[in-house]
Amino acid sequence: MESAGASVLVVEDDETLAMGLVSALEHERFSVVHCDTGEKALELIEDDLPDVMILDWMLPGMDGLSVLRKVKGEHPELPVILLTAKSAELDRVLGLEMGADDYVPKPFSLRELIARVRARLRSRPAPPRAPEVYRFGRNEVDLRRRILVREGDEHRMTTHEAGVLQYLIAHRGRDVSREELLQNVWGYSPTMATRTVDNQILKLRKKIEDSPADPRHILTVHGTGYRFEE
Repeated sequence: MESAGASVLVVEDDETLAMGLVSALEHERFSVVHCDTGEKALELIEDDLPDVMILDWMLPGMDGLSVLRKVKGEHPELPVILLTAKSAELDRVLGLEMGADDYVPKPFSLRELIARVRARLRSRPAPPRAPEVYRFGRNEVDLRRRILVREGDEHRMTTHEAGVLQYLIAHRGRDVSREELLQNVWGYSPTMATRTVDNQILKLRKKIEDSPADPRHILTVHGTGYRFEE
């Protein structure tokens, strides 16, 4: 089943409805996290980006549209299904214009909602990939063989050095958090220490930068992580 293991963030303050959603999604082998406020949802997304977000419009404090606007501004690739008791056409149009990928009015069928989640997963673009051989600055890197050639000198990279560089290159120009690197390169939980990432970055900079203390390619994004620039 293509949805097995896919992660879903459910943002719903109605406890009964939320528990029903979580139970139904877990029964279909999704990995589900639930929260009941928009503020908490934004915290969770910063720690671990889900595959799909189910978002209630009417939330206490920060409402669903405000959450939607912020999420789509920072993570436009994240599919968001908006749940709401509002039935007016103007409200539906507003939600879609704000960036929602789908709109499900309450009350709804759990079977239909799960089908819509699967449809969002199928329609996701393929994740970016780094080319096997990539040239930047004075460097040429063969990511499959984990070999870096710099001005004619060949250097071996460790598995994790190559993995970090490959991930940063694949997402070049975008801020990548330490937690995201831990999950996608090491397969660690984002709650684990992130000093491991910093150590690998230091090693990489010594190999690819003219001045490791003043890097040109792997830039530090304070409070977040790193960004790769050519």
